[in-house]
Amino acid sequence: MDPEKIHHLGLRMISSGVFRAPQISVPRTVFGVSFPNPIGLAAGFDKDGLCINQWRNLGFGFAEIGTVTRHAQLGNPKPRLFRLPDQKAVINRFGFNNQGADALAQRLESANPVIPLGINLGKSKITPLENAHFDYAYSFKALHRFGDYFVVNVSSPNTEGLRSLQDKDSLTQIFSEMKAVNSNKPLFVKIAPDLEHEAIDEVIQVAVDMQLTGIIATNTTIDRSMLRSDPGETGGLSGLPLKNKAVEVQKYLRANMPTDMTLIGVGGIMTPQDAVERLDSGANLIQVYSGWVYHGPSFAADICKVLRNRMLTHPS
Repeated sequence: MDPEKIHHLGLRMISSGVFRAPQISVPRTVFGVSFPNPIGLAAGFDKDGLCINQWRNLGFGFAEIGTVTRHAQLGNPKPRLFRLPDQKAVINRFGFNNQGADALAQRLESANPVIPLGINLGKSKITPLENAHFDYAYSFKALHRFGDYFVVNVSSPNTEGLRSLQDKDSLTQIFSEMKAVNSNKPLFVKIAPDLEHEAIDEVIQVAVDMQLTGIIATNTTIDRSMLRSDPGETGGLSGLPLKNKAVEVQKYLRANMPTDMTLIGVGGIMTPQDAVERLDSGANLIQVYSGWVYHGPSFAADICKVLRNRMLTHPS
């Protein structure tokens, strides 16, 4: 079947409550928020919050919905989602297809997510890059009541020019505009795995200057050098081939960002052991997407079993 059709079928089944997984408690408190476990659903799977009330039932400790944009948009032409099963990889070029910030706000009015909720914000395709900060601020204003934290996504490769907003001046302008709306909500920036160290240093400096809560590393990659066979499809690559790049960026961040700043690790987490290693190498929380797609509804719970057993074996 077409991967995107499967994706939407999965969302309908999840929202109906047909899938269940054990809810295993591995609690931790990060940036003042209590998480039942440190395993989150990464942004991109539930863009419009259609399954917002069900993610805890699938074993997740938090969920990040979006990416949502100010304006509703259809995204890029289909086909735009591709699986590479032999390489445990996914390529997508969705282009922030979503119903818009106002529609999401209306849905969240009656939602009961139970677990902490992150909301991932992006720039609308029709918005010029020089006006991007207005887009982020509009969506943030519409949604700030509902999120436990918010993420500025300037690292997707599927909206033209978006990654240029990772530079210091653009990021500062975006966060300044958002802080004028509400300065109390935890704010994160999500970065690409393809940044050079000098560019990562700039992001860290913005995070410090703007007093951000943390950084999420990483988004998908445009690099194809790690693929055994390249299908020739443009878009962001995720899954197992992304693992080494994501780990490298996470380790660099942890070594160079303030120790009290939160780091959320995502990208190439395909096994419970991958999750353990990411947490051990400095992530305060982690998120999964492709690993969950390939390993099924119990993947978050499977990770939590390993984490709980390790806690029981090594209580320190």
